[in-house]
Amino acid sequence: MKQSEIAQLLDEPACEHNHKSKSGCARPKPGAAAGGCCFDGAQIALLPIADVAHIVHGSIACAGSAWDNRGSRSSGAKLYKLGLTTDLTEQDVIMGRGEKRLFHSIKQAIDEQNPEAVFVYNTCVPALVGDDISAVCKAAQQRWGVPVVPVDAAGFYGTKNLGNRIAGETMVRHVIGTREPDPVPAHLEREGIPVHDIALIGEYNIAGELWHVQPLFDELGLRILGSLSGDARFREVQTMHRSEVNMMVCSKAMINVARKLKEGFGTPWFEGSFYGIRDMGIALRDFARLIDDPSLTERTEALIKREEASVYARLAPFKERLKGKRVLLYTGGVKAWSIISALQDLGMDVVATSTRKSTEQDKAKIRELMGDKTVMLDESQGARALIDMVNDTNTDILIAGGRNMYTALKARIPFLHINQERELAYAGYEGMITFAEQILQAVESPIWQAVRAPAPWQKSLNVAAAE
Repeated sequence: MKQSEIAQLLDEPACEHNHKSKSGCARPKPGAAAGGCCFDGAQIALLPIADVAHIVHGSIACAGSAWDNRGSRSSGAKLYKLGLTTDLTEQDVIMGRGEKRLFHSIKQAIDEQNPEAVFVYNTCVPALVGDDISAVCKAAQQRWGVPVVPVDAAGFYGTKNLGNRIAGETMVRHVIGTREPDPVPAHLEREGIPVHDIALIGEYNIAGELWHVQPLFDELGLRILGSLSGDARFREVQTMHRSEVNMMVCSKAMINVARKLKEGFGTPWFEGSFYGIRDMGIALRDFARLIDDPSLTERTEALIKREEASVYARLAPFKERLKGKRVLLYTGGVKAWSIISALQDLGMDVVATSTRKSTEQDKAKIRELMGDKTVMLDESQGARALIDMVNDTNTDILIAGGRNMYTALKARIPFLHINQERELAYAGYEGMITFAEQILQAVESPIWQAVRAPAPWQKSLNVAAAE
C-alpha cells in the first residue's frame, strides 16, 4: 500500500480520538508488531470467511504463525481451516520467481478446492522485493473466472489493528457491493413477518457466539445479510451494501467499513455489544430504533421482556453466590467495557480494567459504567504490577487473555480466559448463563483453598517449633 493510503487508515474520521487536537492512531514504531503484525491483523479479520481459499504469499513461517489463531467457528464450509501458502524460499526470492509461484498457487487452489473466491495476503518478503500481487490476482481472475482478492497488508506496515482496517478497506473496495441479496425466504413471506436486512461488522463468531444471538434476530425478522466476518460466506459479504442497519461490534477493528458504507450507501450504524443482559437489550433496541418499524419495535420489546425474565430467573442462584466478588479485568478493546456490563449484571465489583487496544470512546464507556471507582490499566503493566494490583484490591478472580493465566497461578487466584482463543461462548442471553457458570466454577474451585494453605511439611515444622 502507498504511505498516503496507510495514513488515511490511521486518521480514521469516525474514530473518537481524531476529534482531538493531536489526532490519529499511533504510527508504527520499531517493535510495534510484537503483539501481532499488520499481516496477522488482516488475516484474522478475514479468515472466518469460511468458503474462501486464503493464500499467504510468503515464507512458511508467516502462514504457520498466523493460521487459525482465532477461535472462529463455521456452520458449514471448512475451507478456511486449510493453511495455504506459496512457501517462498531464498531461491524464489533470488531468482525473482515470487509472482510466478503465486500465480500457480492460485491455480492449484482453484483446481483442488473449488473456492467461492481466493484471498491473497501479502507479507514482508514479497512486499520488499516488489512482487505485484494485485496484477497477479487480476490476471488469475481473468484466467479462471473466480474472484481473486489481493490483501496488501505486509507485516512491516504496522500493527495488528492497522491490518484489521486494511482488511476492511479491501472488502469495501473489492467485495462489498458486487452482488445483490437473495430474495426473502418464502416461508417468512407466508408467515407475514416483515423482514429487515442487517449486517454485523467486527463480529467473529468466537466459540460460536453468533449462534447464540442469531435465533433472536430470526424471530424478529432481522436477516443478517453478512457478518464481517464470523461464520461468513463470500456471497454474503458481497451483499452487505444492502443492509438497512450495521452494528459495529468491535469499534477499533473495522470502523472504516461502517463509515464508508454510510457514506456510499447511506446505511446508519451503531456500536454495540452482545455481552451482558443490559447490552444485549440495548443492541436489539438500537436495531429497532434505526429501522423505525413500529411492528418491529413492539416485537423487540416483547422478546426482550421474555428473555430477560427467563435469564434473570436462571441467574438468581449464581448472583447470590457471586454478589460482591471482586474482579480484575485485564483485556482490551470493546471487551474492556462490554464485559464490565456483564459482570455488573452478576452483581460483581470490577476493581480495575485494562485499556489495551481501547479507543477514547471505549474509555468513556468504562468511566460511565464504573463511575468514581474507575481504575484503568494501560498495556505497560507487567506481571509483577498485575500481581500487586490483585493483592492491593483483594481481587477474587482475574479475567484476562490466555497469556495472563500463569500470572494468576503465581498469585494463586482464580482465572477465567476471555480472549479469542477460548472454547466457550459468552454472548447473548444463553451465553450469560455460561459466563456465570464458568466464573462460579473458577471462584469456588477447592484447589484455591489447597494451594493457599501451608504445605504439609510446613505444618509439621510449625508444630515442632511450637513444642
